[in-house]
Amino acid sequence: MHIHKYEKIWLTFGIGCLIVFLTVVGVSAFAAGQQPPSCLTTIDPEKVDTTPPFDHPGLVKKGDDEYELNIVVAAFSFTPNAIEIPKGAKVTINVTSKDVIHGFEIPGTNINMMVEPGYVNSLTTTFDKPGEYTILCNEYCGAGHHMMTARIKVVE
Repeated sequence: MHIHKYEKIWLTFGIGCLIVFLTVVGVSAFAAGQQPPSCLTTIDPEKVDTTPPFDHPGLVKKGDDEYELNIVVAAFSFTPNAIEIPKGAKVTINVTSKDVIHGFEIPGTNINMMVEPGYVNSLTTTFDKPGEYTILCNEYCGAGHHMMTARIKVVE
């Protein structure tokens, strides 16, 4: 098969541009410290109740206006299921599951995680508006899935 000289030039130019583009995107992402999302923390789902920090789930103060919220998800419940957080506090939410895949969503915010047994998912956020927020499981997890909720109360 014979390829015309101009077609070879355009193919070479196109492939060269593609290589340059992918190199620039890759190097700039690496320089900015961006990485694909990954779960760096694992946990034995059978020993969640004895593994810190999930052996005492709840809100832990880490500094001035800095908190860590550790939540255990299992069998149609969130533990703890009622949480009170000060308005404007920076909260790191750590969540894991003891049994099956669950969801962790707070409607009206950008908080949405898939909770898998054996993995710890973390997300840092700030609740700027006082009020009550509902935590929902948005992954079907069994017969009691529709009743799986918890509340976060943000107070002044």
